[in-house]
Amino acid sequence: MKFSFNWLQSFFDKKLPKPEKLAEILTMHCFEVEKVEKIGKDFVLDIDVLPNRTDCYSHLGIAREISSILGLKLKEEKWKIQEEKNLKAKDFASIKVFSGCQRYTARVILDVKVGESPQWIKERLEACGIKPINNVVDITNYVMLELGQPLHAFDLEKIEGKKVIVRFAKKGEKISTLDDEKYDLDKDILVIADQKRPIAIAGIKGGKETGISQNTKIVFLESANFDPVIIRRSSVKLDLKTDASMRFSHGLDPNLTEIAINRAAYLISKICGGKIAKGVLDYYPEKALPKKIKLEIEKVESLLGVKIPKSRILKILKNLGFKVNQKLEVEVPTFRRDVSIQEDLIEEIGRIYGYEKIQKQFPISALIPPKKNSEIFWENFVKDVLVSLGFTEVYNYSFLSKEDIENFGFKKEATEIENPASAFYQFLRPSLIPGLIKNIQKNQAEFSEIKIFEIGKIFKNKKEKKALAGVITGEKFFEAKGVIDALLKKMGISNFYFDFYQPTPEESKISIWKIKKSAEIKIDGEEIGFLGEISKRILEKYKIKNNIVAFDIDFEKLAKLATEEHEYEPFSVYPAIVRDISVLVPKNVLVEEIMNVIEEAAGKLIRDIDLFDIYEEIEEERKSLAFRIIFQLKERAILPEEVEKAFQKIIENLEKNPNWEVRKK
Repeated sequence: MKFSFNWLQSFFDKKLPKPEKLAEILTMHCFEVEKVEKIGKDFVLDIDVLPNRTDCYSHLGIAREISSILGLKLKEEKWKIQEEKNLKAKDFASIKVFSGCQRYTARVILDVKVGESPQWIKERLEACGIKPINNVVDITNYVMLELGQPLHAFDLEKIEGKKVIVRFAKKGEKISTLDDEKYDLDKDILVIADQKRPIAIAGIKGGKETGISQNTKIVFLESANFDPVIIRRSSVKLDLKTDASMRFSHGLDPNLTEIAINRAAYLISKICGGKIAKGVLDYYPEKALPKKIKLEIEKVESLLGVKIPKSRILKILKNLGFKVNQKLEVEVPTFRRDVSIQEDLIEEIGRIYGYEKIQKQFPISALIPPKKNSEIFWENFVKDVLVSLGFTEVYNYSFLSKEDIENFGFKKEATEIENPASAFYQFLRPSLIPGLIKNIQKNQAEFSEIKIFEIGKIFKNKKEKKALAGVITGEKFFEAKGVIDALLKKMGISNFYFDFYQPTPEESKISIWKIKKSAEIKIDGEEIGFLGEISKRILEKYKIKNNIVAFDIDFEKLAKLATEEHEYEPFSVYPAIVRDISVLVPKNVLVEEIMNVIEEAAGKLIRDIDLFDIYEEIEEERKSLAFRIIFQLKERAILPEEVEKAFQKIIENLEKNPNWEVRKK
């Protein structure tokens, strides 16, 4: 945000440090100054004001910071508006606020002469990157830069019915803005309207039809405080960002609207010769009041680690605009929206006093490393691995409805709650799978593929334990198998395998799985989980269109078997020979069966077997599986003759099964 050095200097009688030095001081105590640039006779400071410090979105705000840091007294501005007693604002216009506005303040100024602005106003606007337009519009921009409150000026004679309304746009309404751009409005966009149409996009940009022109005689001056969320959403939706929208989006002090409108009215009356109608049109249903905070000297010393004299603390706070009594009861001005607790006040004291003045002192403490919690460690480890494999973690409630319990066949194992909050939370969940299935049910219309997992507590037979479960939509059995394979290897578990022979799950009911596409996950012969496709019955119950592959693992068993130690196995320095083979088999044949035959035929000559293609011939109820076989020895180079002999043996062994056919060119 750009600030004029000469303008900042005008707030003080004493001379400020040179621009470069001032930039250094501001960077050390409040906001980083990104650069200092000379423009004409002025210097411009590009200051990165934090979004929670909207009080510093103005030259007065930065001047207040400088005053507190350097101990300089701010000049007292001497100006006072003179209202015309015979002209009343309420006789010329009225306002009506329906929503989206905490405060709306307006004034009417008559007999305005629109023309060119004085040179000093134009120079200050140009230094801050704003192009001068005419004296009325320039004054509204000037006051925004001076005080931080955006204003807008309307030509009152162009407002239908002389009534200004703050409301949400109606469907089909359109507006042409001051820069000749046209926008389609909808019910989420807040507008300023007259009795016929929108005349401005609230807090963002004015409309062309009611803009100030050379013929304008009566000005309707607006100073409002709009809902930050509404302005931000409107700005994003319309892809329209302005200085005003930026300020409103971060939230402003409602009490600033009257100060700013009076300042603007004063300048218009002096520069444009306008007559200010008596009275302010003001909608302010809930006034923002100052907060009060008790400050403790001991707390200041405890948090900052340095003893600051009470007199210095009082001076710092008063220079920042806080009201403080001798009992250190601090009244926070409404423009300091970022200060709400005692620690905020102490931070203000610390940064103005100077963190560089606080002596470095090592804390005296016994540093004891925490005892490692293996369960938490492996839980985080598993989450990282699954996220890296494209999964998204979900958190579901630990409760299920009676309907869910019946659908998944958990009547005996489920623990019923005596006083459930509702029928949807009647039982503690005995498995994570139902929750994941319901996640897919609710989100299937939004995503072509869903890959989610959950680690959480389950409750079976009144016992509690931790489980891991995940689901993938589509024909992704082998992908899910590969996920489990990768997870277990990364956890240092090598002695695992998938048992496809008559698989029976320990943690869930067999009725929810397609047994022909299922397998037990075993480590050293002990089942730790189950992998398979969810049955068609469950998919129909929950109206899910795609197939679902799921895995359900006992996490506590898994964590006990995992290890951080990995045994290094040197790779072979000798070249490998690769052969591809394609086998035509019935659809119910498992990949594992074919891989077992290949391994048995070639033995130690094989380093690896990969399935790289599946093609299903639906009309014949058969499928073609293509494998890549890598032949390699560790101790010597493998001979082509050995590979050829082993490959022929593989073919012979595969063709011993009359239903299997090795596809040849």
